[in-house]
Amino acid sequence: MTLLTTKEVQDLFKVDKSTIYRMAEDGRIPAVKVGRQWRFPADQLDNLLGGAVPTGVTPPPSAAPAGELALEAVLPAETAQMVADLAAELFDVMAVVTDMEGNSLSTVANPCGYFSAVFEGTYTADRCADSWRQLGQEIDLEPRFLPSHLGFLCARSFIRHGHRLVGMLIVGGVAPTNWPPDHAAVAAVALETGVNEETIQAHMDEVYWIDEPHQRWIVRNLSRMSDLLSQLAEGRARLVTKLERIAALAGADPQTNIKETT
Repeated sequence: MTLLTTKEVQDLFKVDKSTIYRMAEDGRIPAVKVGRQWRFPADQLDNLLGGAVPTGVTPPPSAAPAGELALEAVLPAETAQMVADLAAELFDVMAVVTDMEGNSLSTVANPCGYFSAVFEGTYTADRCADSWRQLGQEIDLEPRFLPSHLGFLCARSFIRHGHRLVGMLIVGGVAPTNWPPDHAAVAAVALETGVNEETIQAHMDEVYWIDEPHQRWIVRNLSRMSDLLSQLAEGRARLVTKLERIAALAGADPQTNIKETT
């Protein structure tokens, strides 16, 4: 049995060491203690990820080595936007595509009124990146709705490239059962976003009201959409690699060829 180290699993999931430890301790990923160190059975991780970790093969470092491409290289912004728009229309919520650092590859599609009101101030997608990145660090591989920094619920599913997690499809703007939030929570959002409390209160009801059965339907199909995205990314990655090799032989710019074929 091949055992992976914490660093290898950390590189695979692209999260910090403390998150790996928490997942091991609460049973979210298979792990065994060897002395004082955690070790992770590669075959069980392989089953968990649906064949993403070849047994006996060490995962690559988080900084992509030669031959591995960043998400934006295998999933163009135009495609990411089309997927975000489709998810927003299909699920009737807001949607965005990001990399694992929470950087958006698309605009937020179908934003709820509350989110739009916040963004009309000084709050920007860059400041949302921290919250989106935290969704990526919650490594429950099955998506589920979780509270966001703005109070409403969001869910994400992962986009894979090979055995690496490279991005997320995130949906949100969903009211939790205890919505609207109390005054203290509104004050905290106002402090963080720089938007006055009166504006936030005026738009609090402009979120998506979705019952639990429909939420379960969304997260189930969210995984399917991410699987399709992963397949698109894999196909484009193979094309990019071939064109780069051809361009290297011909002394041409591979990006020119890529654009001509897409």
